[in-house]
Amino acid sequence: MDILVTNDDGIHAKGLKALVKELSKIANVYVIAPDRERSATGHAITIHSPIRTTEVPGFTDATKAFQVDGTPADCVKLGISTLLDNKPDFVVSGINAGPNLGLDVLYSGTVAAAIEASIHEIPGIAFSLAGSTDFCYDTAAKISIQILKQLMEKNLDNNSIFNVNLPVLADQGCKGIVVTTLGIRKYINFYEQRSDPRGLPYYWLAGDLMDHINKPDTDVNVVDNGYVSITPINLDFTHYQKVKEMKDWNFKF
Repeated sequence: MDILVTNDDGIHAKGLKALVKELSKIANVYVIAPDRERSATGHAITIHSPIRTTEVPGFTDATKAFQVDGTPADCVKLGISTLLDNKPDFVVSGINAGPNLGLDVLYSGTVAAAIEASIHEIPGIAFSLAGSTDFCYDTAAKISIQILKQLMEKNLDNNSIFNVNLPVLADQGCKGIVVTTLGIRKYINFYEQRSDPRGLPYYWLAGDLMDHINKPDTDVNVVDNGYVSITPINLDFTHYQKVKEMKDWNFKF
């Protein structure tokens, strides 16, 4: 079995290395990851400049590894179409430093990589670890592999996408695993204005999480309570109920 591994934290991220170590016990692992931090790039792809790649010889536990000066979606697209000899059986993205819950999936490069896999009819799974410091990546990787093994036992559609979030972990692990829906996770955003050495303004985005009451079966609530959340997502953004309503609106030109 062949697995393509990527992330948005960059090829040297500890979360990726921990995941590759565990994945190498069950599959041939091909690492194709950004050459630097690419967090919050969403599903951006590179079309107005060349994409440069460098093979990374001797990448621990990987069959082959490449660093790419592109986005996570670039890495998956380029890997499947060009860099790999064979189509991988799975695309695994992560382990992200920090959660990707609720509306985070719209901004996350980690999740976008799994979505890109689905576009190529390969199951994609994104792993993210809650917290801000002292991430227990080794524990998270072991849990991630157990989840992946169980998914592999199922008759998955080729366009399957799973967004997995692990809670803040200690060495003992977590309380359990729950299948969830996407919750509500919004931010109070603000831009801090500064001046460069020439006196010209520039801006840094910052923000704080807004308080929301999430339903018990949402990823936000489940992870906050110490459980792993698995949320199946798909490519279809259609609001089907709204389609039914709008058919009676009698648009004209």
